[in-house]
Amino acid sequence: MTTTKNNEHKKLNFSSEQEQSQACLNSAEHEKNQGRKVLNVPNLRFPEFQGEWKKTKFGDIATGFDYGMNAAAKNYDGVNKYIRITDIDEASSTYTDKDIVSPDGVLTDNYLVNNRDILLARTGASTGKSYLYKKSDGKLYYAGFLIRANVTTHDPYFVFSQLHTHRYWRWVSIMSARSGQPGINSQEYSSFPIYTTSIEEENKIAKLLSLLDERIATQNKIIEDLKKLKSAISESLFKEVKGDIVMLSEICKISKGKQINGEFLSEKGKYYVMNGGTEPSGYYNNYNVEANTISISEGGNSCGYVQFNTTPFWSGGHCYTIQNIVRGVDNLYLYHYLKSKEYAIMKLRIGSGLPNIQKKDLAMFKIKIPLAEQQKTISTFLSSLERKTEIEEHILNAIQKEKLYLLQHMFI
Repeated sequence: MTTTKNNEHKKLNFSSEQEQSQACLNSAEHEKNQGRKVLNVPNLRFPEFQGEWKKTKFGDIATGFDYGMNAAAKNYDGVNKYIRITDIDEASSTYTDKDIVSPDGVLTDNYLVNNRDILLARTGASTGKSYLYKKSDGKLYYAGFLIRANVTTHDPYFVFSQLHTHRYWRWVSIMSARSGQPGINSQEYSSFPIYTTSIEEENKIAKLLSLLDERIATQNKIIEDLKKLKSAISESLFKEVKGDIVMLSEICKISKGKQINGEFLSEKGKYYVMNGGTEPSGYYNNYNVEANTISISEGGNSCGYVQFNTTPFWSGGHCYTIQNIVRGVDNLYLYHYLKSKEYAIMKLRIGSGLPNIQKKDLAMFKIKIPLAEQQKTISTFLSSLERKTEIEEHILNAIQKEKLYLLQHMFI
């Protein structure tokens, strides 16, 4: 990279697409711009491009901004797919095909998603979420809580990428503020400021970011396959192994945590706080559970989630921990057994509002306990698979951070 004297912005100097992709994965190549940006140019730029970017409105470079069809969903008919807000993946902004449905209504081309189309969520907590159509996604009709904009002369992925910057999400936060449910209408979306440049520069930036998307997709597939492998092996091992059947309460103490007022939690800290979710609810300056302890979510939509905690943490009011495991039962074996039965544990939940798992029901959950040597063999093997998955997840996280860095510095 070099820094120009006039524009004081950084330039990317790559001789091939492969080098471009590699540079994305090397954070040392992406130092922050230390100078004051004077012109409408990004901090990072390919060296062959000059001049300022043009500021315009979304509505000036795209047409449509039409609302989708108001139809219920039905079982997939094998051809026509129905994309709703919930069908757009939060992390990747891609169409998820895990629960394919078809629209239950009259199908017209007016609601068909086409090449160069961007869909935008217009209401609710997902306001601002977006999706760029891919031909591989098939024949898609879009639902009423989505808005469709068709990018005309500019690179659609270049435009789409600007809908993932900090600038965009700050704009969404302001524009979606309502007295009731948040939302942004089509006229408001069309007013979002978009920066454009030459089609050659747009294409090159889009290509670079697309390469990262492909790498992220590949990494996600690796992680998904590892999780499936561990699940299949776990099911087979625990089905075939011989052992005594006991109730969970016979081999350990099930302890419920202590709730902390939210005002005492912070976003960062030494000890995380586990409650009813799959992620920490915050951080606290103390802990009430030692490291290497199994926790099970007690309440909320994720109740029954099983986790092995390798560091001390605070167990909240919606979290069970497995304490005082009896001699002869391997801690990691018990974790892997409970994790393999996570779906069955989740079925113990009661209540329709805020579901929870009663301690008495969890206490009666049946556990198979083989010989100590078999426990150790099983836990060691399954732990190695889990560590491999964690390594791949760290790699994914690093790539995603690199893309986020580029999104913030290759755009204005």
